[in-house]
Amino acid sequence: MRPLPPQTAALRSAELVGRQAEMDRVSAVLAAARAGQGGALVVTGEPGSGKTRLAAEALTAATAAGLATARGGVSAVSPPVPYRPLIEALLSLTRTTPLPGPAALGPYTGVLAALLPSLDLREEPAPPREDPATEWDTLPGAGPRGVPGAVPGAVRRVRADGPGGTPGAAPTARSHVAAVELGGLGGPLLVGEAMLRVLTEAGRRRGCLIVLDDLHDADLRTLAAVEYLLDNLAGQPVAVLLTTGLLAGPAADLTARACQRGTAGCVDLAPLRARDVRQLVAAESGVAPAEVEADLLDQVLAAGSGNPFLIRELTRAAVSPPGRGRCTGGVPPAVARSVARRLDRLPAGGREVLGLAALFGRRFPLPVLRRTADRGGHDVAAVLRAATSSYLLEPDPDQPDWYAFRHPLAARAVRDALAPAERTGRARQAAAVLAELHPGLPGEWCARAAELCAYAGDTTEAARLSCEAGRRALAEGTVERAVALLSAAHRPAEAGTPTSLRATVLELLVYAAGCAARFDLLPELTRGISALDGQGLPSGRRAALWAALAELTALAGRPSEALHQLDLARRLLGEAPAARDAAAVEASAARVEPHRLAPDRLRTAEHAARRALAAARTAGAPQAECRALVQLGRLTAHAGDPAAAGHLLTACVLARRHRLPAERVTAELALALDAARHDGDWAAVEAARREALHIGVLPPAYEAGFALVLDEIRRGDFTAAGDRIAAALPAASRDRLGRALPLLHLADAVRHAHQGRRAAMTEALERLAPLMAEAPGVRAMSYGLARAHCSLLEEERATAEQELAQAVAYDTENPAAVDIGRHGLVLLLGALAGRVGPQHCAQPEAAGDRWHRPFADLARAVLLGREGRTSEASAAARAALAAAAPYPPARHLALRLVAPAAYDDGWGDPVGWLRDAEDHFHAAGIPAVAAACRGLLRGMGAQVRQRRTGIEGVPAALRRHGVTVREFEVARLLAARIGNKDIAGRLHISPRTVEKHVASLLRKTGHPDRAAFASAADFPL
Repeated sequence: MRPLPPQTAALRSAELVGRQAEMDRVSAVLAAARAGQGGALVVTGEPGSGKTRLAAEALTAATAAGLATARGGVSAVSPPVPYRPLIEALLSLTRTTPLPGPAALGPYTGVLAALLPSLDLREEPAPPREDPATEWDTLPGAGPRGVPGAVPGAVRRVRADGPGGTPGAAPTARSHVAAVELGGLGGPLLVGEAMLRVLTEAGRRRGCLIVLDDLHDADLRTLAAVEYLLDNLAGQPVAVLLTTGLLAGPAADLTARACQRGTAGCVDLAPLRARDVRQLVAAESGVAPAEVEADLLDQVLAAGSGNPFLIRELTRAAVSPPGRGRCTGGVPPAVARSVARRLDRLPAGGREVLGLAALFGRRFPLPVLRRTADRGGHDVAAVLRAATSSYLLEPDPDQPDWYAFRHPLAARAVRDALAPAERTGRARQAAAVLAELHPGLPGEWCARAAELCAYAGDTTEAARLSCEAGRRALAEGTVERAVALLSAAHRPAEAGTPTSLRATVLELLVYAAGCAARFDLLPELTRGISALDGQGLPSGRRAALWAALAELTALAGRPSEALHQLDLARRLLGEAPAARDAAAVEASAARVEPHRLAPDRLRTAEHAARRALAAARTAGAPQAECRALVQLGRLTAHAGDPAAAGHLLTACVLARRHRLPAERVTAELALALDAARHDGDWAAVEAARREALHIGVLPPAYEAGFALVLDEIRRGDFTAAGDRIAAALPAASRDRLGRALPLLHLADAVRHAHQGRRAAMTEALERLAPLMAEAPGVRAMSYGLARAHCSLLEEERATAEQELAQAVAYDTENPAAVDIGRHGLVLLLGALAGRVGPQHCAQPEAAGDRWHRPFADLARAVLLGREGRTSEASAAARAALAAAAPYPPARHLALRLVAPAAYDDGWGDPVGWLRDAEDHFHAAGIPAVAAACRGLLRGMGAQVRQRRTGIEGVPAALRRHGVTVREFEVARLLAARIGNKDIAGRLHISPRTVEKHVASLLRKTGHPDRAAFASAADFPL
């Protein structure tokens, strides 16, 4: 994304995002103030949540509505000043509205004068106390002079004006002298009353809004005055908006009391939701929300934690030119400064303690921190309390002995602030303490210790521990975490660590990257494996590494490069390899060979899988054995071998026994797919696919996703299929997910083809065309599953047969892993054309999946009928229709194709089939097939139903008999036992016409008379 010009960016960033509900509450309070009802809101939230921004929006809205406005706040930089936010508010009010004079303030004029010494109230020095003419007002709460903490100059004698304004006139009940000690016990109450009178006068006839910001830093006297103000708002034209933090303290107590008493409402600014984050990122970037880059959005969602300040700063740093707006570790400068200011306020040792905590990442263990920090003599408890009050830390609610930085950026900023020597020393101490407290570093401690060793500069130990943590993550089924840990191990492993350790890290990382479809790691992994040449590593182990890399490269959709790496691995393996090395190489070869562009690619892959299985059993290598069994099961299942399920079951048992979650879920998914191909139950496939996605084993999950989409298309659930494709395509396109991307484009083409939408199918095939070379077998599927089917729905049978022949040719050159119609549609069309004989239809049932089976059974029925074996042909047709029950589009297409042959040879129910097919294709909006069905029905002398408006309202059972819309209107009244004359009157037709419709109904439905028809009617009247 290109950054906006500064002036445009500033304009866009001014947008208030995600706070509409809060602004609605502000508007309600402003309306109440204008109506003279008064009201208050307390806005709470962590730093950066937008409290001040919401307050500014409230002031803008108040000004636009014609209200008087005042704003004050507490400075976090200058020393505390009593009543500072109130004084600031009064000063801001004077810029637009004259302050009321003594006539309006009465005895509280002196309070206002004390708050604003420059106020022009015609003052004179106070006389000595013994002056008998001096009268002191006895305002409630006015304390004596000299009270500690009194505001300097707060005591004033205000000369009262007598009648006519004559100085020195005798004071009256409404005009007398007041002496106010604002620091006394009653000072806050007097200040609160004075503020209320000023605001009430300013808001008379139009309302007034006062905003007091950051009250969590205010002094106690200010808070007491504010509480008095809140308690006395009722019936005043004044709205009060306060902002304060969330943590415990006097301001929080004030908020709680006000909300409990109902004198104020509370608005807690929660983190922004994902859609609001996108909108804010778009506003800062100067693009539409839909144009926000996915990577940037993911980064901001993860690091920003929904905090508007962090989101803005992250976005500004991301869209700024290189070299600007960034700091070490990716922490934006404004965020780093904010964290540094809060660190400066911590007690002694605070920086040291939090710096140590940040070395653990966002979350850190309190016992280790306390043990390490105690050696430096720091008061950890005091630091944690202060850091929590500063919004740097928060206790972990799930683990009592853990704390966490509130945001990941805070941890990174604290860590970046450490000097290199300081970071190294503290990391070394923490690693030693961690090893003492947790011998063997079980669970999460292994990864924590690895990070500390990396900070301490011990790269070998960091690589060893990260490698072990990654191995554990793979065994636990957390593949993405394993990739992160092993990537962390790989980086320090490049810096002089032992060759054997580097090789181990690469072996695990290549395997984990393959499971997680992390094809972006290929360049780094290729460099790492190449760097092992000449380092004394045994050639068999290097061969296994190159073979594993070839498998990952093939999954990425780069078959030529993968085959080159596999050839290199086989050369390194030599003539007499160790069984373990041979098992690893052949297991990878079994997965790479299917990507070779050759007619025998599946057969060579099967041979490699069998060699891998034998070598793995010899070497006692369960992982290689399991992988070989899974691939052998998948390959033999495609060929219809009954032993396929046995291979997959054995793999499942082996994977469970040896805690190999990736192999287990892959085997279970392959087993579920094999079963679904035959029985049509895909629930187990969906469940296994979800588990694969959960643990992060992506390639088999993508393959299963394609199979599920294909099944939804075949069932006629085109909407669900389209939703599934649309959900998967963005990620596949962005990450270039190897074979997954061409399969999704193919599925989209098949979806359109099965609806007879040629233009949309062609567009999808054009998107697929550049990816054909990366996905062997897809070209054959594009002809057999898409083009040919679309041609059949256009009644272009000759074209469809040519396309199927082309599909078979491509499949022979480069076999597909999915049946392209050899065992189904090809057989049926061949039998109808006389090219296929009984010997071709004798294939075992396992050779094709359930969707193809009805076509094969009907091909057999056609051949049986042609031989005059009509009863056998009808039985074969019934079996075909039963198998096709889950797939209405295929069932009706097959019926349309075989009906003429069935009619000619006298078997089955061709008229009924054609009526069903015509009804289906008419409703599906496929006119060519529907018209062909009607033409065939006319040729058979059968009644052809009319296609008038409203035919959809005729029950299917009656439509099957050819009942028209008008006849159904008569049928409903006939079923209600209404006579012909009344029927004619209701339908505005002649009685003679009614008689004809009744006769037609009885003939079509086979009922002897009206009474029988009425008794049998089961449609709604």
